[in-house]
Amino acid sequence: MPTALVTGASRGIGRAIAERLASDGYDVVAAARSRTELDEVVAAIKAAEGRARALVLDVSDPQAVAAALTGAEVDVLVNNAGIGILKPFMELTAADWQRTLDVNVNALYHVTRSVLPGMIARRSGHVCTIGSIAGRGAFVGGTCYGATKAFVTSWSESLMLEVRDHGVKVSVVMPGSVTTHFNEHVPSDADGWKLTARDVADTVSYVVSTPPNVLVHRAEVRTLTVPKGRAR
Repeated sequence: MPTALVTGASRGIGRAIAERLASDGYDVVAAARSRTELDEVVAAIKAAEGRARALVLDVSDPQAVAAALTGAEVDVLVNNAGIGILKPFMELTAADWQRTLDVNVNALYHVTRSVLPGMIARRSGHVCTIGSIAGRGAFVGGTCYGATKAFVTSWSESLMLEVRDHGVKVSVVMPGSVTTHFNEHVPSDADGWKLTARDVADTVSYVVSTPPNVLVHRAEVRTLTVPKGRAR
Protein backbone atom coordinates (compact mmCIF):
# COMPACT_ATOMS: atom_id res chain seq x y z
CA MET A 1 0.00 0.00 0.00
CA PRO A 2 1.51 3.38 -0.99
CA THR A 3 2.09 5.97 1.73
CA ALA A 4 0.96 9.59 1.56
CA LEU A 5 2.24 12.23 3.98
CA VAL A 6 -0.09 15.22 4.31
CA THR A 7 1.04 18.25 6.31
CA GLY A 8 -1.46 20.57 7.92
CA ALA A 9 -3.84 17.62 7.98
CA SER A 10 -5.77 18.44 11.13
CA ARG A 11 -8.44 20.62 9.51
CA GLY A 12 -9.68 22.30 6.35
CA ILE A 13 -8.02 21.45 3.06
CA GLY A 14 -5.42 19.22 4.69
CA ARG A 15 -8.03 17.08 6.41
CA ALA A 16 -10.04 16.76 3.20
CA ILE A 17 -6.90 15.69 1.31
CA ALA A 18 -6.00 13.12 3.97
CA GLU A 19 -9.51 11.66 3.86
CA ARG A 20 -9.62 11.60 0.07
CA LEU A 21 -6.21 9.94 -0.33
CA ALA A 22 -7.14 7.36 2.29
CA SER A 23 -10.26 6.54 0.28
CA ASP A 24 -8.01 6.23 -2.79
CA GLY A 25 -6.07 3.45 -1.05
CA TYR A 26 -3.15 5.31 0.52
CA ASP A 27 -1.80 4.66 3.99
CA VAL A 28 -2.00 8.27 5.21
CA VAL A 29 0.39 9.93 7.61
CA ALA A 30 -1.53 12.96 8.86
CA ALA A 31 0.86 15.60 10.21
CA ALA A 32 -0.01 18.74 12.19
CA ARG A 33 0.58 20.31 15.59
CA SER A 34 -2.72 19.39 17.25
CA ARG A 35 -2.90 15.86 18.64
CA THR A 36 -6.60 16.18 19.43
CA GLU A 37 -7.58 17.25 15.92
CA LEU A 38 -5.29 14.68 14.30
CA ASP A 39 -6.84 11.92 16.37
CA GLU A 40 -10.26 13.01 15.06
CA VAL A 41 -9.01 12.83 11.47
CA VAL A 42 -7.47 9.40 11.95
CA ALA A 43 -10.63 8.11 13.64
CA ALA A 44 -12.78 9.37 10.76
CA ILE A 45 -10.52 7.71 8.18
CA LYS A 46 -10.50 4.42 10.06
CA ALA A 47 -14.29 4.56 10.45
CA ALA A 48 -14.45 4.73 6.65
CA GLU A 49 -12.19 1.64 6.49
CA GLY A 50 -9.12 3.60 5.48
CA ARG A 51 -5.62 3.52 6.94
CA ALA A 52 -4.05 6.48 8.72
CA ARG A 53 -1.79 7.45 11.56
CA ALA A 54 -1.12 10.75 13.28
CA LEU A 55 2.20 12.56 13.35
CA VAL A 56 2.33 15.49 15.75
CA LEU A 57 4.81 17.83 14.11
CA ASP A 58 5.60 21.52 13.73
CA VAL A 59 6.82 21.66 10.14
CA SER A 60 8.58 24.96 10.80
CA ASP A 61 10.93 23.26 13.31
CA PRO A 62 13.85 21.86 11.31
CA GLN A 63 15.15 19.63 14.11
CA ALA A 64 11.71 18.11 14.75
CA VAL A 65 11.14 17.50 11.05
CA ALA A 66 14.55 15.86 10.60
CA ALA A 67 13.98 13.61 13.61
CA ALA A 68 10.51 12.55 12.44
CA LEU A 69 10.98 12.21 8.70
CA THR A 70 14.59 11.58 7.71
CA GLY A 71 14.66 8.26 5.90
CA ALA A 72 10.88 7.88 5.88
CA GLU A 73 9.52 6.05 2.82
CA VAL A 74 6.86 8.33 1.38
CA ASP A 75 5.27 7.80 -2.03
CA VAL A 76 3.25 11.02 -2.08
CA LEU A 77 4.07 14.16 -0.13
CA VAL A 78 1.39 16.83 0.06
CA ASN A 79 2.87 20.07 1.37
CA ASN A 80 -0.35 21.65 2.58
CA ALA A 81 0.56 23.32 5.88
CA GLY A 82 0.28 27.08 5.65
CA ILE A 83 -0.91 30.20 7.39
CA GLY A 84 -2.40 33.40 6.04
CA ILE A 85 -1.93 36.67 7.84
CA LEU A 86 -3.60 39.18 5.55
CA LYS A 87 -2.72 42.70 6.65
CA PRO A 88 -1.42 45.81 4.93
CA PHE A 89 2.37 45.86 5.05
CA MET A 90 2.56 48.63 7.64
CA GLU A 91 0.38 46.58 9.99
CA LEU A 92 2.45 43.41 9.71
CA THR A 93 4.68 42.80 12.70
CA ALA A 94 8.10 41.24 12.38
CA ALA A 95 6.65 38.18 14.12
CA ASP A 96 3.81 37.97 11.56
CA TRP A 97 6.31 38.16 8.74
CA GLN A 98 8.72 35.58 10.16
CA ARG A 99 6.00 33.09 11.14
CA THR A 100 4.47 33.22 7.66
CA LEU A 101 7.84 32.62 6.01
CA ASP A 102 8.68 29.81 8.42
CA VAL A 103 5.47 27.89 7.71
CA ASN A 104 4.74 28.77 4.07
CA VAL A 105 8.31 28.78 2.73
CA ASN A 106 10.95 27.32 5.05
CA ALA A 107 8.87 24.28 5.97
CA LEU A 108 8.85 23.29 2.30
CA TYR A 109 12.61 22.87 2.54
CA HIS A 110 12.58 20.98 5.83
CA VAL A 111 9.86 18.48 4.93
CA THR A 112 10.68 17.94 1.25
CA ARG A 113 14.40 17.67 1.88
CA SER A 114 13.74 14.90 4.40
CA VAL A 115 11.72 12.61 2.11
CA LEU A 116 12.94 13.51 -1.38
CA PRO A 117 16.23 11.54 -1.23
CA GLY A 118 14.25 8.33 -0.77
CA MET A 119 12.03 9.14 -3.75
CA ILE A 120 15.08 9.79 -5.91
CA ALA A 121 16.70 6.53 -4.77
CA ARG A 122 13.52 4.57 -5.58
CA ARG A 123 13.02 6.54 -8.81
CA SER A 124 9.39 7.18 -7.92
CA GLY A 125 7.35 9.57 -5.86
CA HIS A 126 5.27 12.70 -6.06
CA VAL A 127 5.65 16.04 -4.30
CA CYS A 128 2.42 18.04 -4.47
CA THR A 129 2.31 21.48 -2.86
CA ILE A 130 -0.79 23.55 -2.20
CA GLY A 131 -0.27 27.03 -3.59
CA SER A 132 -2.85 29.71 -4.32
CA ILE A 133 -3.90 31.96 -7.15
CA ALA A 134 -2.96 34.70 -4.69
CA GLY A 135 0.60 33.94 -5.74
CA ARG A 136 0.12 35.52 -9.15
CA GLY A 137 -2.18 38.43 -8.38
CA ALA A 138 -1.56 41.42 -6.16
CA PHE A 139 -4.09 42.49 -3.54
CA VAL A 140 -4.20 44.72 -0.50
CA GLY A 141 -2.99 42.77 2.51
CA GLY A 142 -1.04 40.26 0.45
CA THR A 143 2.51 41.59 0.65
CA CYS A 144 3.68 38.63 2.69
CA TYR A 145 1.13 35.87 2.08
CA GLY A 146 0.92 36.47 -1.68
CA ALA A 147 4.70 36.56 -1.92
CA THR A 148 5.00 33.19 -0.19
CA LYS A 149 2.54 31.66 -2.64
CA ALA A 150 4.49 33.12 -5.58
CA PHE A 151 7.49 31.38 -4.06
CA VAL A 152 5.59 28.07 -4.00
CA THR A 153 4.94 28.29 -7.74
CA SER A 154 8.53 29.16 -8.65
CA TRP A 155 10.04 26.62 -6.26
CA SER A 156 7.78 23.84 -7.51
CA GLU A 157 8.65 24.42 -11.15
CA SER A 158 12.38 24.56 -10.50
CA LEU A 159 12.22 21.40 -8.39
CA MET A 160 10.21 19.65 -11.10
CA LEU A 161 12.93 20.38 -13.64
CA GLU A 162 15.58 19.07 -11.26
CA VAL A 163 14.00 15.73 -10.34
CA ARG A 164 11.83 14.70 -13.29
CA ASP A 165 14.66 12.65 -14.79
CA HIS A 166 14.90 10.77 -11.48
CA GLY A 167 11.32 9.54 -11.86
CA VAL A 168 9.90 11.97 -9.29
CA LYS A 169 6.88 14.13 -10.09
CA VAL A 170 6.37 17.64 -8.72
CA SER A 171 3.05 19.47 -8.86
CA VAL A 172 1.44 22.59 -7.47
CA VAL A 173 -2.31 22.92 -6.93
CA MET A 174 -3.51 26.52 -6.89
CA PRO A 175 -7.01 27.04 -5.47
CA GLY A 176 -9.05 30.20 -5.57
CA SER A 177 -11.21 31.15 -2.58
CA VAL A 178 -12.03 28.16 -0.38
CA THR A 179 -14.47 27.83 2.50
CA THR A 180 -12.25 26.91 5.47
CA HIS A 181 -11.18 28.30 8.83
CA PHE A 182 -7.84 29.24 7.23
CA ASN A 183 -7.76 32.57 8.98
CA GLU A 184 -10.07 34.98 10.67
CA HIS A 185 -9.40 37.79 8.18
CA VAL A 186 -11.16 36.14 5.23
CA PRO A 187 -14.87 37.03 4.90
CA SER A 188 -17.34 34.25 5.64
CA ASP A 189 -18.91 32.32 2.80
CA ALA A 190 -22.48 33.17 3.66
CA ASP A 191 -23.57 32.91 0.03
CA GLY A 192 -21.96 29.51 -0.50
CA TRP A 193 -20.04 30.57 -3.60
CA LYS A 194 -16.53 29.46 -2.69
CA LEU A 195 -14.80 26.16 -3.39
CA THR A 196 -14.99 23.53 -0.68
CA ALA A 197 -12.00 21.78 0.84
CA ARG A 198 -13.24 18.61 -0.84
CA ASP A 199 -13.02 20.32 -4.26
CA VAL A 200 -9.32 20.93 -3.65
CA ALA A 201 -8.83 17.40 -2.33
CA ASP A 202 -10.44 15.98 -5.47
CA THR A 203 -7.97 17.98 -7.55
CA VAL A 204 -5.01 16.66 -5.56
CA SER A 205 -6.35 13.12 -5.98
CA TYR A 206 -6.48 13.59 -9.76
CA VAL A 207 -3.01 15.14 -9.95
CA VAL A 208 -1.32 12.31 -8.04
CA SER A 209 -3.20 9.54 -9.85
CA THR A 210 -1.92 10.18 -13.37
CA PRO A 211 -0.09 7.38 -15.25
CA PRO A 212 3.69 7.10 -14.70
CA ASN A 213 4.50 8.93 -17.94
CA VAL A 214 2.07 11.80 -17.32
CA LEU A 215 2.66 14.84 -15.12
CA VAL A 216 0.13 17.52 -14.27
CA HIS A 217 2.57 20.06 -12.96
CA ARG A 218 0.26 22.99 -12.29
CA ALA A 219 -3.47 22.83 -11.59
CA GLU A 220 -5.50 25.98 -10.98
CA VAL A 221 -8.96 25.35 -9.58
CA ARG A 222 -11.63 28.03 -9.17
CA THR A 223 -15.31 28.26 -8.48
CA LEU A 224 -17.23 28.72 -11.71
CA THR A 225 -19.38 31.66 -10.61
CA VAL A 226 -18.38 34.53 -8.34
CA PRO A 227 -20.72 37.21 -6.92
CA LYS A 228 -20.22 40.66 -8.42
CA GLY A 229 -17.49 42.55 -6.63
CA ARG A 230 -15.80 39.46 -5.19
CA ALA A 231 -12.25 38.58 -6.20
CA ARG A 232 -11.19 35.07 -7.35
